[in-house]
Amino acid sequence: MDHLLDWDIETLILRQQRGEMSAYEIAVACFEQIAKHNTQGASLRAVIEVNPDALWIAAALDSDRQRGVWRGPLHGIPMLVKDNLDTADTMHTTAGSVAMAEHRAMADAEVVRRLRAAGAVIIGKANLTEWANFISDHMKNGYSSRGGQTLNPYGPGVFDVGGSSAGSGAGVAVGFAVAAIGTETSGSILSPSSNNSLVGIKPTVGLVSRTGIIPISMSQDTAGPMARTVADAARILEVIAGVDTKDAATLATQPIFPKYTSLLSTGGLSGARIGVVRGNYTSELTDDEQALYERAVEDLTRLGAVVVDLTDFPPAKMNAGMDVMVYEFKVALNAYLARTSPTNPHRTLADLIRYNEEHADVALKYGQALFHMAEETSGTLTEARYLEARLQDLACSRAQGIDKALKDHGLDALLFPSYFGCRIAAKAGYPSLTVPAGYTEEGKPFGITFTGTAFAEGKLIHLAYDYERATVHRKPPDLVK
Repeated sequence: MDHLLDWDIETLILRQQRGEMSAYEIAVACFEQIAKHNTQGASLRAVIEVNPDALWIAAALDSDRQRGVWRGPLHGIPMLVKDNLDTADTMHTTAGSVAMAEHRAMADAEVVRRLRAAGAVIIGKANLTEWANFISDHMKNGYSSRGGQTLNPYGPGVFDVGGSSAGSGAGVAVGFAVAAIGTETSGSILSPSSNNSLVGIKPTVGLVSRTGIIPISMSQDTAGPMARTVADAARILEVIAGVDTKDAATLATQPIFPKYTSLLSTGGLSGARIGVVRGNYTSELTDDEQALYERAVEDLTRLGAVVVDLTDFPPAKMNAGMDVMVYEFKVALNAYLARTSPTNPHRTLADLIRYNEEHADVALKYGQALFHMAEETSGTLTEARYLEARLQDLACSRAQGIDKALKDHGLDALLFPSYFGCRIAAKAGYPSLTVPAGYTEEGKPFGITFTGTAFAEGKLIHLAYDYERATVHRKPPDLVK
């Protein structure tokens, strides 16, 4: 059992099938890590709440296996889910807010339902930047009034943990779970994945259901896997992707859902055309990070990729504003709150603002400037400013941005350092995949991100898997050695 927390999903499945270990033992090993490092030792605070039923669920899965019943591709695999996904169990769903500390969901989020059906053990809820980093304009990554400050296990208190799926990133990196679900509106899967030396997939909006997830933006929100390998992330994406009759985005797209695990083979980079983005996207890199990015580009070339330097990306008219999120937040959140349990006293954004003001000493360490901005909108999405911003975002990020670059240069994907291309992909609703690319001299993790057009997840997985297998950069944090 000494290497259990470094093994991937396939290994853990095989060892269960051979009777070499049980789902119960795997869950216990994760709980041992949580006990050592979550609030003790380095006090990473990645887990905001553990599932008291997890060991019972794992034991039930073992009974099924012994009877020849196999639940699915995640049988017995412990997973964390970000604390903005509904879980209809004894755990709360709070978005990290003390205002929602007593809220329990009445039904599983569709993503959670699919995980359970595939045999996953939801071992706990992951801490996050409160309200998925949409309450304050200067909140520290990984902080929530309910969960405290999540730290990066590669440098607790030194390196940024990333946000807003901070607990999902830190928790998987340190072995609190085998994998996790994060959510992204603009960078919230890619940032903590890159900062914690993980693989993170931000799917195309519409590939994965948003039902039962506390929202920010109907245009940009999506959930996705965060894992230690491309293969694990692909396996999880295969489980959670699919049409949901309750989510219009999945109905409107009706994508064909490929078997992502069939794309886990080497050679994906041979002949692939990769557009390397620099300019504004590399201006904030340290010298160490710049060197790691250039080494990654060299590795791609060595593996057979055709590297194309993009000097005209992004488009000059790219809107860096957040008007769409500000306008959509009030509408989306009020709709979510209206469907919560009658025992939840907060039915609107205005109710939350009022509660926070009345409990400012615990609720408002960083203020609630974004809450106030959103509340000042009409809540009907009729404003010309919103409609114009939404149309501009789509035009600049798609036809004049990602799609234009891919078409003009005949590219298979774009390459960005770290998570720095997250904003344009978020506005487009297009997929991105980040994969470990090494560490700075002081030990800070660094990743590279592949971005493509709508529903190009399979292609990104194929490219990233080839890069990962050839470079094998990821190593666990010293904390777990």
